[in-house]
Amino acid sequence: MLDNILTETTSSSLTIGHLLVCMLVSLGLGVFLAILHTFRNTYSKNFIVTLALLPAIVQVVITIVNGNLGTGVAVMGAFSLVRFRSVPGNSREIGSIFLAMAVGLAAGMGYLGAAVMMSVVIGGAMMLLVSLPLGKKGCTKRELKITIPENLDYTGIFDDIFSKYAGRVQLNRVKTVNMGSLYELCFQVDLKAEQEEKKMLDEIRCRNGNLPITCGRVPESREEL
Repeated sequence: MLDNILTETTSSSLTIGHLLVCMLVSLGLGVFLAILHTFRNTYSKNFIVTLALLPAIVQVVITIVNGNLGTGVAVMGAFSLVRFRSVPGNSREIGSIFLAMAVGLAAGMGYLGAAVMMSVVIGGAMMLLVSLPLGKKGCTKRELKITIPENLDYTGIFDDIFSKYAGRVQLNRVKTVNMGSLYELCFQVDLKAEQEEKKMLDEIRCRNGNLPITCGRVPESREEL
């Protein structure tokens, strides 16, 4: 099952039949990986389409340059340029891209059985890990923006409230707003219990004179590799 189907073509020219079989298998595995990436995840259509086509693209390139060292080095240099034409992605997107490229490499070398096994085993492990309650504690992280008057000293002004409702609190940014008459404090807060979020905000409103408060989840875009 894990044999190289291209063994018989190493001493002769590559046949269209072998190339077509490898391409169809790579394309099918790419679609499988794209569907797998949508499992309990946020995604864009462009990324899903790219992920589905990536194994077939890598497979065709590797199949064509197989055994040609000079062409292989040139292709490697061309692939490295893609890094500078792309935006950073989160950790799961990077993992899916690496898996798609690994599947394409295996199929391009003719190891279709290994490509299928890699997709099924690693894909199944990914679904299992996503389903487990790992990192559930991250749901209690909040980005909290509090507006206070300029005559208040923001150093430690909310410490007693945070000690009651939050664990770890970090002041990330302070900026002046409304022509310098107000301060906006940006905190990253780990809540002890999500259901007590409103109670914390009510006590902060009493402290800051009912000025605007913004509380939301920490943006996922910060999780980059």
